Amino acid sequence: MTNEDPGMTSTLTHLLQNSAGRFESKEALTDKDRRFTYGQLWTDVVKTARLLRDRGLERGERAGILIENSREYIVAYYGILLAGGVVVAMNVQAKARNIAACLTHCEARLLLADGRHKELRALMERLSGRLRLVTLRDGGHQNLPPLAGTWDQIQSQSAAEPSRSELPRPEELASLIYTSGTTGDPKGVILTHENLQKNLEAIVSYLELTERDSIVNVLPFHYSYGNSVLHTHLAVGGRLVLENSMIYPRRVLERIDNEKVTGFSGVPSTFALLLARCKLSDFDLKSLRYMTQAGGPMPPVNVKRLTRELPHVRFFVMYGQTEASARLAYLPPERLTQKLGSCGVPIPGVEIEVRDDQGHVAPPFVTGEIYARGKNIMRGYWNNVQATRQALVDGWLKTGDLAHTDEEGYLFIDGRASEMIKSGAHRISPKEIEEVITELDCVAEVAAVGVHDDILGQVVKVVVVPKPGRTVEPSQVQKHCAKNLALYKVPRSVEISDELPKTSSGKIRRFMLAN
Repeated sequence: MTNEDPGMTSTLTHLLQNSAGRFESKEALTDKDRRFTYGQLWTDVVKTARLLRDRGLERGERAGILIENSREYIVAYYGILLAGGVVVAMNVQAKARNIAACLTHCEARLLLADGRHKELRALMERLSGRLRLVTLRDGGHQNLPPLAGTWDQIQSQSAAEPSRSELPRPEELASLIYTSGTTGDPKGVILTHENLQKNLEAIVSYLELTERDSIVNVLPFHYSYGNSVLHTHLAVGGRLVLENSMIYPRRVLERIDNEKVTGFSGVPSTFALLLARCKLSDFDLKSLRYMTQAGGPMPPVNVKRLTRELPHVRFFVMYGQTEASARLAYLPPERLTQKLGSCGVPIPGVEIEVRDDQGHVAPPFVTGEIYARGKNIMRGYWNNVQATRQALVDGWLKTGDLAHTDEEGYLFIDGRASEMIKSGAHRISPKEIEEVITELDCVAEVAAVGVHDDILGQVVKVVVVPKPGRTVEPSQVQKHCAKNLALYKVPRSVEISDELPKTSSGKIRRFMLAN
């Protein structure tokens, strides 16, 4: 399967510079009660790049970011790029030991951080002078080491436009994204400016994004899905409205209503929360033009309900990986009903094959592993030759995801190769079991995993989260599964829980459930 690549060569910094030139006084960002224009953002980016160069950041050197979604995050990200550095964005919810391990692994030279971050002091003690700190917000009473720069010092820099020689080139490294580690083994994904730009270009194309679009964003910018939302909207001159938490789903819907945005993006748990805790008809959502969903399979029952309640919204089911700069495939909304459960066709510029165990392209309806290639595919894993060789085979990304195609070439994900439950002679997809259990009206979320069994190797265990105010009985779940699944797929055990363990990007940490 392949789509044609329209072929554009600008980098992210070029695109933001162009947006600032075209839409200088247009609002680019709404950050809580603060609003910023493209002209203001670009000026701050230029000043940040000047300070980083003055502090010795060389082309190709890594610089970390430890800041939540905000104006400061955006300025730090693009400032590092404009200075010729490589962005290493950290999960703000991570602990000092995990952040330190990543920054040490990539030999980061600088760290741009929120001075109030609760782990910052412990982090700098662990790093013991191995990198220099720039704070983009006041650290308050924290006892921090001598600073390489502050926000006030950034503001004192020259805002002169960068020369052509200062701008990054497409082939240069732009970002290291440390994967969310659902398997417990995170790796640093190496992405070039071209990787990110080609991914951006494809997404802008199929979403038909323009300067008239805006989005309420709840996705962390430090991981690939949120990263793509950030860059696509800034590239076209759109507007970002930041809402950094899904703790209060009503507040998210209120922001969509009040700001009259055209878009919203989420992972399956995002939409599960909205549907379980809110009544969509209580809000004026007529401004919404599109929604996107990625980060794992979304139960068809939730897709049906969402599209039934918001019939005017184009709903895009998408599939991708960090190793692909974010996106590999999307399902055109006009095919959603006919292809429910599919993640669609390759994005522009990407080729996808489903291969069997012998490496041959599998025929329709036969499960195999997804291989992908295109200019958005990573350069490799940082300082991990073995993992790179396993993932990149003859120019193709070996994704580790299992899938099949139908007679029209539409892709259907069957599960992660590492997540498939191996029970006796059977290979069981957690997704199939989860979709069946989610049909129960009392269930908000569910995760299926394989647990050890002396005879069969593994048996199915499910962890179920009830909807607020509802109860779920294990026997109820097992009876429903027995009616709708083969006997060997019926969960041997059912655990009721208040929540599922997840990464900051909303993906379920299945390995934490398998005990």
